[in-house]
This record gives sequence, structure tokens and C-alpha cells, in this order.
Amino acid sequence: MFQKIRYQLLLSYLVVLASVLTVFAIAVRLVFTQSLSSEKREELAILAKSAAVSSEFNHGHLSVGNEFSTNRLTSRDEALQWFDIKQKMIAQQGEDFVTLPMAMDEPTQIQKGKETVLAITLPIIGSRDHRPIGYVRASESLESMEKTIEKLDWGLGSGILVALALSGMGGLWLTRQAMKPAEISFQQLKQFTADASHELRSPLTAIKSNAAVALKYSEGMRPSDKEKFQAIASAINQMTRLTEDLLLLAQTDQITNLKPAVVDLADVLNHLIVLYQHQATANQIQLSAQLANNLNVLGDAVQLNRVFANLIENALRYTPAKGKVEIQTYINHHQIGVSVKDTGIGIAPENLERVFDRFWQADQSRSHRVGGSGLGLAITQAIVQQHGGSITVTSELGKGSCFTVQLPNSAT
Repeated sequence: MFQKIRYQLLLSYLVVLASVLTVFAIAVRLVFTQSLSSEKREELAILAKSAAVSSEFNHGHLSVGNEFSTNRLTSRDEALQWFDIKQKMIAQQGEDFVTLPMAMDEPTQIQKGKETVLAITLPIIGSRDHRPIGYVRASESLESMEKTIEKLDWGLGSGILVALALSGMGGLWLTRQAMKPAEISFQQLKQFTADASHELRSPLTAIKSNAAVALKYSEGMRPSDKEKFQAIASAINQMTRLTEDLLLLAQTDQITNLKPAVVDLADVLNHLIVLYQHQATANQIQLSAQLANNLNVLGDAVQLNRVFANLIENALRYTPAKGKVEIQTYINHHQIGVSVKDTGIGIAPENLERVFDRFWQADQSRSHRVGGSGLGLAITQAIVQQHGGSITVTSELGKGSCFTVQLPNSAT
């Protein structure tokens, strides 16, 4: 039980840590990408301004400064394009050109393709009349920037994985340390429950015996005294059942190593049907079964008998007259399933998760419970889990419940 809680705590811790690290990595990536993009735009803007300042149109001919050589532009993945006032390209240098039509309403353009190219367009202002005489468009391939961002992604991803791995190892140790006091307290509580239940056996047996003797020879008693002894006997029976259930539950929790044998669930269920058929008939309840063959599981026959006895008793207890209790079995891959379905009072949806809690019972069912200790389903769940199986419940208020037990198939 505590191992499952430790793993749940560790998983929750890792999920929270992974979420925080992921948000941090996304924030770092966004800031870095934005900063790198701004830097690229500033560099292109400076290149375009330099090209515009050093460019001049004389009698329809373009003159460009010597600093914009093709080799220099190519080595830096840059390119320049010159346009006349009618936006007709008249010259270009470099290799990473933008083939998009020039749009002055959008000075910054991004061309998607085999390579992503960023371009910035600026007007060329004439030195005499200070009017636009043409345009220059500076462009640069973003391949190097994308590779840099890709390296950043790999670095951040690897960092997150390494951090989660190291945190997982540390978290496993921390959860063990944190759960130790709870485990010790729980073990002490189980030991106290077992010891108290064991010690209560003797005085309860003595009281029960004396009450039984008094009731057997009740000729000289007043009627009121006889009723009091009958009440004492009834209370003692209830307390005895409670102590036996507590002792069984404590012992079930403490058993860690089973020495299982092959148990045929069909034999167990057939025996229980015969045993409870009289009770069902007396209460006008139809008890039936549909059992498959080869229902062999590895386990303790006595404990498994207790599991299905508890489920059948509950079904009969909460099913009104003229109701039905049906037992069905099936084999699904490596599992053997047994379902106990009734047409009883049912369980409210908000209470389904609590039906296996110790001493818990729904308010609506209290008036229907006769002689129950409130531990039957807790004992059932403990035994099933001890056998490597699971138990689930589905229910609809006012229509009935269905408890399904799944156990490993010994044939696989």
C-alpha cells in the first residue's frame, strides 16, 4: 500500500517538475528566438541603410559602393537587390535572394521554402532633391539561426530529461524518508488492532457463554431480565464478529508471502451458492449463477472463499424481496473475472470510491445492514489485492450494484 503511495507521490512530483521545466524551457526559447530575430533584423536594416546611402542613380544608371562585393555578401549568407522607382529590379548581388514581389507597405518580408529568407526593403533617397529614386532590399538566409535554435532545443530537452532523471532518483529517496513515520505508525496501529482483537476474544467468549447459560435456564427469570440477556447475547455476537473481522484484516495486511495452491473458483462458488440458497429463498430472492469451466487460480482457498462469501452476503443483504442476485464468470486473456450483480438499493455515484473504506457505509444502507461490521468489503479488497488481483464496483442508485473481481489465470 505504501509503495503505491510512494510511487504516486513521486509521479506527482515529477509531473509538476516537468511542467515547471517545460514552461521555463519554452520561455527561454521564446526570449532567445525573439532576441536573435531582432538582432538579425537590425543587421539587415544596417546593411540596407548602408546600401541605400552608397547607391545613386545617374542618368538611369546605378552606382554602388565597392564595399558590397558578391563574395563578401555570399560568405555572410546575405544578398542585395536594387529597384528603380517603378519597383523594377535592375541589379542584385549575393545568392540568398527573395523572389517575392516587393511590397512597400510591408518593409519586412519572410520567404518560406527550402530555406527561410528574411528581407528588409528601404527607399534610396536622392542627394539633390531628397526624394525616393529607387529601392534597395537586403536579405539573409535564416538557416544558421534555425540551426542555432535547433541546438538550443536539443540542449533544453536534454537538460530537462537529465534533471528529471536526477530528480527522480532523489525524489524516490525523499519519498521513502517522508513515508517512514507513516509506515511505522501504520504498522503499530495494525499490531495494536491485532493484539486488541486477540485479547478481546477471551472476555467476549466468557460473557457469551454466561449469557447463553442464563438463557438456557431462564425458567426463574423475569421476562424483562430475559430480554436483557437476549440483548446482551446479540451485542456479544456483534462484538465477536467485529473482533474476528479486525483480527482477520490485520492478519491479511501482515501477510506478504503466500504459499498458493491451485483453486477452482467454480467449486468455491458452487459451494457458496448451495450455502446461501436457503437464505435467498427465505428472503424471496432469486440466486443464480452462470459459471464457466477451468476457473483455476493460484491462491488460498479459505481466503478466496471469504471474498465471494462477503460479496454474496452483501448482495443478499441489500436486495429486497423478489429481487435477483446473479453470479457470472468469464476468462479474459490472462485474467479470470467473477461478477456478483444484484438488483438492490444501489450506491450513490459520490460514494463509489468509499465503499472499500473500513467501517464506512452509506447513510441509505444503514437501515438495511443486519449484523454487519462495516469491514467486509475492506477485507475483500485486501485479500484480492494480496492475490495479485483487483476488485471494482459499478452501481446505480435504486437499481443495484455489480462487484467484479479479477484474478490472474493460473493457466497462463
